[in-house]
Amino acid sequence: MRTVAIVGRPNVGKSALFNRLARRRISIVHDQPGVTRDRIVTECQWEGAPFTLIDTGGIGSDVDTKFTEQVAAEVDIAIETSDLLLFMVDAKAGLTTVDQALARKLRRSGKLAVLVVNKVDHDKHAELDLDFATLGFERTVCISAEHNRGTGELVQLIEALLPPADEAAQRTVDAPVELAIVGRPNVGKSSLINAILKDSRTLVSPISGTTRDAVDVPYRRGENAYVLIDTAGIRPRGKVDSSVEVFSVMRSERTIRRADLCVLVIDASAGVTSQDQKIAGQIQEAQKPCIVAVNKWDLVKEPGGTAAERKERLAEMMEKIRPELFFLDYAPVLLVSALQGQGMTRLFKAIEEVREGAQRRIGTGQLNRLLTEALELHPPPTRTGKRLKIVYATQPDRPSSDTPIPTPTVLLFVNQAGLLIDSYRKFLESKVREVEPWPGLPLRFHLREREARGRRAHVR
Repeated sequence: MRTVAIVGRPNVGKSALFNRLARRRISIVHDQPGVTRDRIVTECQWEGAPFTLIDTGGIGSDVDTKFTEQVAAEVDIAIETSDLLLFMVDAKAGLTTVDQALARKLRRSGKLAVLVVNKVDHDKHAELDLDFATLGFERTVCISAEHNRGTGELVQLIEALLPPADEAAQRTVDAPVELAIVGRPNVGKSSLINAILKDSRTLVSPISGTTRDAVDVPYRRGENAYVLIDTAGIRPRGKVDSSVEVFSVMRSERTIRRADLCVLVIDASAGVTSQDQKIAGQIQEAQKPCIVAVNKWDLVKEPGGTAAERKERLAEMMEKIRPELFFLDYAPVLLVSALQGQGMTRLFKAIEEVREGAQRRIGTGQLNRLLTEALELHPPPTRTGKRLKIVYATQPDRPSSDTPIPTPTVLLFVNQAGLLIDSYRKFLESKVREVEPWPGLPLRFHLREREARGRRAHVR
């Protein structure tokens, strides 16, 4: 895949351009320098073949000195792996010493580069780009990322400078599985992604709140394609420190809704907290496939002992965790150590088992027999003098436009949809899962009232 990286000092508008080229809001845009710290990756396609676009952390920021070296390293990686660099500067701020130093760095890289002069919002700003002529770049484009001025000219230049796309890269492939790595701050989400990639693709720090954006990282493991989404830690709304963090939490919550599967990361040394439970509730409410990864297991496991004793300690921890995550009783629980790189094979094996399980269906005859037995074993309670009756049940075929991991759905034809209370719905789910467990997958019941007195059936 052809790759374009946006680089520049903080607060010149890199994230605004990234969102403009991606045609959707991915990077957080804020007037606070240093908001973007990680490389953020997405795929773009305009009129030509698709290309990968990378948004990088700002270089030369002394706003947050704890991250300056790591952000610079992120940009170095982006430069090394890109076919084309978009060097952004701020027309209104003028030429700075950081711009000059970065220009020298880019020229030394030998990579194709375009000088993108941002914040040229109208014609009277047109001559502001003259300040940057001394940087010596052959190709310059004036734009306003905020007002979508000059974007078309920039896209045409990108298409002209990028190498031709390989035919193989343009072939249609199966959609990658989008994996959202979610959890409260500092449980090891970025470390887990780095352990998967065996690379320092995302910033890792013991300081809570290091990751602010939802970072999309394409990843292949064998024949399978994934997108790893590293999210900002989700804290209680009352404990966020700034407007940027509010946006980060909102982005993480939206990421849960758009992901194909959520990996909920728990800190084994801290146990399951109330905030872990709230995040589990968000995943359950969104009806998303899920796997629970209990990280930092290496910090709490006791060395020594026989194999049987170690297995017993493991079972005790699992027994403690499961009841505290009752929202996600369908989710497999795995022990991992991101620091030591342990459990990554088990994690992806579990992901593929969830994916394969989503393709399995229960035959209509078998489904109706087991539900009939369940009704006879434990009749539903009456409400307002009426009792739920299931006339017929079936599992619809998967729609062709569905996600890579479709949620199993059972369609129930009933006498009155409002008669199915939550506790009885849970009972029916447990009976269905005795036949088909569907690990990692929520189970939906869609209720359709049977036609009566000429009234058409409808879904509740």
